[in-house]
Amino acid sequence: MEQTPKKARITFAGIRNAFRLYQYARPYRWQFALGLLMLLLSSAASLAFPKLLGDLVDVAHQTINLPEVNRIGLILAAVLIVQSVFSYLRIRIFVSVTEKTLAALRQATYDHIIRLPMKFFAERRVGDLNSRISADISQLQDMFTTTLAEFLRQMIVIVGGIVLLVLTSAKLTLFMLAIVPVVCIAAVFFGRFVRKFSKQVQGQVAESNTIVEETLQGIFNVKAFANEYFEMGRYKKKTDEAARTGMKASVYQAAFVSFIILGLFGAMVAVIWKGALLVAAGAIGTGQLFSFVLYSGFIGGSISGLAEVYTRIQRAVGASENLLEIHDEAVEPLTAPGNTPAYPPVAGDIRFENISFRYPSRKDMAVLHDVSFHIQPGWQVAVVGPSGAGKSTIVSLLLRFYAPDEGRILLDGKDAAGFDLTAWRNQMAVVPQDVFLFGGTIRENIAYGNPSAGEAAITDAAKQANAWEFIRQFPEGLDTVVGERGVQLSGGQRQRIAIARAVLRDPRILILDEATSALDSESERLVQDALDKLLPGRTSIVIAHRLSTVRRADLILVLDKGRVVEAGTHEELMQKEEGLYKGLSELQFSV
Repeated sequence: MEQTPKKARITFAGIRNAFRLYQYARPYRWQFALGLLMLLLSSAASLAFPKLLGDLVDVAHQTINLPEVNRIGLILAAVLIVQSVFSYLRIRIFVSVTEKTLAALRQATYDHIIRLPMKFFAERRVGDLNSRISADISQLQDMFTTTLAEFLRQMIVIVGGIVLLVLTSAKLTLFMLAIVPVVCIAAVFFGRFVRKFSKQVQGQVAESNTIVEETLQGIFNVKAFANEYFEMGRYKKKTDEAARTGMKASVYQAAFVSFIILGLFGAMVAVIWKGALLVAAGAIGTGQLFSFVLYSGFIGGSISGLAEVYTRIQRAVGASENLLEIHDEAVEPLTAPGNTPAYPPVAGDIRFENISFRYPSRKDMAVLHDVSFHIQPGWQVAVVGPSGAGKSTIVSLLLRFYAPDEGRILLDGKDAAGFDLTAWRNQMAVVPQDVFLFGGTIRENIAYGNPSAGEAAITDAAKQANAWEFIRQFPEGLDTVVGERGVQLSGGQRQRIAIARAVLRDPRILILDEATSALDSESERLVQDALDKLLPGRTSIVIAHRLSTVRRADLILVLDKGRVVEAGTHEELMQKEEGLYKGLSELQFSV
């Protein structure tokens, strides 16, 4: 579920951090400056309207001078056209700069996230990370396209308007400033109080919608447990709460509307009344009063709008802080394709020397204790043991998702830390128990093992994985869309696609997470046959849950509570009188 970006207070440090994002707009700074100039000119043009309209009233009131009336009318028309042109150009420029800037920011954020280490993803929710790229950057998009421009425009109108008011009538300006801003600020705080109820109603409606979503997704369980009336009661309770809150809010909404009518219009009446007295005394002209009233309206509207603009700026600052938290995370030292250092061909000799490890998020719990073993090139090694013994952690360390706290891992006698990380992982391929397929085509999923592979190589990999037979039966063949997470394919078909992906990668080290444990007998036979073709000539590590699949292994490592408690072949381990492997094996085969 997407999370709303956190609301941050606007501080100097927050603004300074937000300006770090300026690097993505730097290439377009002159274009952005031109947009700001257009904004300044269009705002200045809007400030000319009340003055020109006041002059028009004075000319029409004092004397019938049609040429002068026409001249001012033409100037007004020209100012209107100039303002519309400047506004058009400003919007076009700001949107253009914003879209290009945010595209670069999205790319940089995604590129950074994808290169972060596994410990980062272990501590973050996918929905939160997705929110950083979608919701947070959308907040910045609103900031750059409208909020910033609106803030600058309102400040120009307020400052310029007050200056022009003072030039028109200092006395009336002081009177207006004593009334209108106070009423506007009171309206802002009153409106914010009313909006709290609106948000509460929205939250309660969202909760009721969650009930609908959950019950429809879990309709099987709802009906199986005969809980239809229970769910109806839950939904009724939430919708009734929303209705009661909405009715309570209507009282304050009605009071707010009444306040707006009385306060703002009352303030305007007071200003006009005071101005009329000054006109009667000859202190100002009728046209000046007309201009003054218009300027007062401009200023009052801008002051009221500043509160909403400030809130949007707060959200944008919070969004930028969320993004910068991610950008400040250290990435893995990956190497771009084509820049990977060249190493001699890897034989596949793997050695763990006195490895101890704790996950960064669980520092108080040791997962591996002083683990050591040696895997010869080309061996098939099985890692077995009870749940939580540390089997998957060994694979994570081998793939260098994490670094061991103590000890070292060697490949062909060389310390893993001395290998380029990308080159290290290029030597390996993984066939997991729970296969993840991307939502594209079968071709794209197989080619993920080697994106540069051609059609013939992809087809050959599918054949070796016993996948070609079912692939060619699809009308679209390799171009068949597998759906989200491969839902269009059966479990056995997904496993064979994953094996084809590994075949195409042609790794020296193959990691298998019991790829057949969740399959029916026919699918298991096909998958096992494909694995038998893939294993020869490679070093393979099999995380085994069913011990029947590891009897032919060259080495079986038995883990318990983070330690290697036994090691040997199946026959050697079965000869032990009270060995853990023998006990697990007898327990499984006795069922």
